[in-house]
Amino acid sequence: MSSIKRVAILFSGGPAPAANAVISSAAFSLLQAGVEVIGIKHGYSHLIDFDPAKPLVEGKHYLRFTLESLEFMRTEPGIRIGTARANPGKVVKGPADLKDAEKTAPLGRCYQALKSLGVDALVSIGGDDTLKTANKMKLYQETLPPSEKRMPVIHLPKTIDNDYSGIDFTFGYFSSAEVLANEIRNLNRDAAAGQAYFVAEAMGRSAGWLAYGAAIAGDACMVLSVEDVVGDMETTETVENRDGTRETRKIMQMDAVLAKMVSMMIAREKLGRNYGVLVIAEGLAEFLPESYLQGIPRDEFGHLAVANADVGKIVAKHLAAAYKKATGKTRKINGLQMGYESRCCVPTAFDVMLGSQIGIGAYRALIEEKLNGVMISVGGQFDMSFVPFEQLVDPVTLVTRVRFIDRKSDFHRMARLLEQKID
Repeated sequence: MSSIKRVAILFSGGPAPAANAVISSAAFSLLQAGVEVIGIKHGYSHLIDFDPAKPLVEGKHYLRFTLESLEFMRTEPGIRIGTARANPGKVVKGPADLKDAEKTAPLGRCYQALKSLGVDALVSIGGDDTLKTANKMKLYQETLPPSEKRMPVIHLPKTIDNDYSGIDFTFGYFSSAEVLANEIRNLNRDAAAGQAYFVAEAMGRSAGWLAYGAAIAGDACMVLSVEDVVGDMETTETVENRDGTRETRKIMQMDAVLAKMVSMMIAREKLGRNYGVLVIAEGLAEFLPESYLQGIPRDEFGHLAVANADVGKIVAKHLAAAYKKATGKTRKINGLQMGYESRCCVPTAFDVMLGSQIGIGAYRALIEEKLNGVMISVGGQFDMSFVPFEQLVDPVTLVTRVRFIDRKSDFHRMARLLEQKID
């Protein structure tokens, strides 16, 4: 018999296909074991502002799962319990901050909110920020007096960007890549009809998994991401920040990047292909020279709003000029953004299976293995493993480690071998 009688599940951060496969499989396996399961609505947004004088309300702030309510949910698109980006651990930057009552107050309110619901364990589903929060929820409880209740925390990894350490593929990645690949296929037909090019920007701020997957599956003629800003494709630039300090940052060597793209276009023309789709990851906006970023919105700290940079249109504009300079001819080159349309699509069979196994991992970790502070990982033939938070989060900075595409990997080489040979 388990001491865990009631489990709370919450989803945080951006949506991902197969979210409901994860939620429903976790809830189903726990219910089958006689454990009550509640779904916290919209991430931490209701927990972070918890006031004991205003109890959380079923239906408004959380819902109670039953076997009947889970029917057909596994293949349902969207997120049944919703999501949000509220982050109760945002100001906790290191272990010392866990002793600061003011900085841990949001974590404390979340803990008290869950405690008020009689929760015995927390299952969080989300990306790297949510993993960091899960780790901080665990560490926060370790600072409480021994008499206080301890709730094990289990994390289920989610990101369509697939840049998670500790797992081969995250649920939703292949579904999202399929949606974007289909867009690229349509763009290819449009480009062929009009003898034009598209520069399609795919999501992926930190790594290029989604851009590469969509480009390969969609038959794009070239793909570039942050991992490719190396060698003659990179340089540095010193800029002045808003506070007057100067900072040297790594940027793309735009002449080399554009020359690579133009060479590919010329090589295709020799085969009678005066069209194509180039895919670039949105994270390349961070590597644009300052002169390319005039007028792009920034936050109050001066950080670039990558989603608003529209790097596809910026690169398309400069590529058109570089092509004309190199050939003396003009070619229509359009830039566009792809991404949001892929986040809540109907999941593929693979993602439903992967998500279901990850969801079941919550049951196995809590009830069968009696674990705390682990992330569920699935690899091989859907084999499950439990990865301790300590292996995924830096113990000093409490920051997670991004998993980039290895440029020496066969996956990266596949993309290069599928591109047109450049003269």
